[in-house]
Amino acid sequence: MPFINFITNVSVPDEKEKLLKTRLGEAITAVPGKSEEWLMVHILPDAALYFRGSDAPAAMVEVTVFGHAEHSAYVSLTSRICEAAKEILDIPPSSVYVRYAETDEWGWNGMNF
Repeated sequence: MPFINFITNVSVPDEKEKLLKTRLGEAITAVPGKSEEWLMVHILPDAALYFRGSDAPAAMVEVTVFGHAEHSAYVSLTSRICEAAKEILDIPPSSVYVRYAETDEWGWNGMNF
């Protein structure tokens, strides 16, 4: 049950949004047991987002997962997220923050896991 919240100050046309969603779906497989099948993605373009005092292209990506993963899985996922941001939106990896949160409680379909 992963959730990726991708916030950027860059405009994201529909075709790039769909491509980014697909790439994030592929990237989440870096975390064992996670797949696009249960992934929810939120893409917020054109945000008032400043990094290092500048409004140059940047992104804040929040990844929440049900359960726990090894550090190495998150290292791989960060690399994949930054690669997608660069290739699709021309956001340099040095202007992307990725924040991870793990939870033991996740609700869906009127129940909790």
